[in-house]
Amino acid sequence: MRFKLDENFGTRTREIFRSAGHDIQTVLEQNLQGCSDQHLYEVCRSENRCLVTMDLDFADIIRFPPMMANGIIVIRIRRTPNIAILEQLIHQVLHTIEQRSVNGELWIVEFGRIRIHQNE
Repeated sequence: MRFKLDENFGTRTREIFRSAGHDIQTVLEQNLQGCSDQHLYEVCRSENRCLVTMDLDFADIIRFPPMMANGIIVIRIRRTPNIAILEQLIHQVLHTIEQRSVNGELWIVEFGRIRIHQNE
């Protein structure tokens, strides 16, 4: 699958996705850091990539309709983020992707669960 990692993820997360066989580009690699959320959403749409972010603004299905995109995955960490928790959440996403496509959906990923907003 094709993913775009937002600027709040580092090389370790990128390598986890690549090791799982996914095509990854990052906001940093494309010098998109600091761009507007709308611009990033449009770039992901034009590249047919699922956006993976920690930016809760992308959970707004009115501003960023998931059915118009290859999917949006919002990683939500309630506690102080640390790499171990982040990696667990990423592995949770990768496990779920093996069973279900994120295309056209918004996934809110929290520890132990994924809330999925489907096309309607």
